[in-house]
Amino acid sequence: MEAKWLEWAKQIQAIAQTGLTYTKDIYDRERYETLKQLGIDILTNYTAVGSEKIELTFASDTGYATPKTDIRAVIFKDSKILLVRENHDGRWALPGGWADIGLSPSEVAVKEVKEESGSGYDVEAVRLLAVLDKKYHDHPPEPYHVYKYFILCKIVGGEALSGIETTEVGFFERDRLPKLSIERNTAAQVQTMFTFLHQPNKEVLID
Repeated sequence: MEAKWLEWAKQIQAIAQTGLTYTKDIYDRERYETLKQLGIDILTNYTAVGSEKIELTFASDTGYATPKTDIRAVIFKDSKILLVRENHDGRWALPGGWADIGLSPSEVAVKEVKEESGSGYDVEAVRLLAVLDKKYHDHPPEPYHVYKYFILCKIVGGEALSGIETTEVGFFERDRLPKLSIERNTAAQVQTMFTFLHQPNKEVLID
């Protein structure tokens, strides 16, 4: 569960961003700029993300504030789940990343698998498994409010290599998972995905 201070800091940032989008009053604009900087200062001091990156992110993010979207592909083979080893921290995650403008969630999942398996696996999206709010799960603190989409995919061709952002690709049994990159997915989330392997008609999970 997300800490209250982090939830409040994100709300401050969202209020400031939305206010700056719609206000026509110069004095209100100054107040929203101050509020925006307060949110940046809090996030810089209490997360592992540097101030320059936070400022750059929020400076380029305009309009009504909305959550970011992270897409994860879930692929099974011989009762094992596909994971990729991230260059960033040397740990393992479901293939995926931020949603791209112009692509549907399914298209993002297919693209991410292709990229992170070294242009190796060709996959097709099958169905949506879960939409989770990252703040309700045991991820490290971060400055963004994120919705995570988990999409079941099936391999239709190709062979795994390693991608630009990954060093290894592998399939893992439920009780033999490697060290996971919890910024991207928690052990509980990966375990939850295994329930869909044994219950293919299980309803989509939310939150």
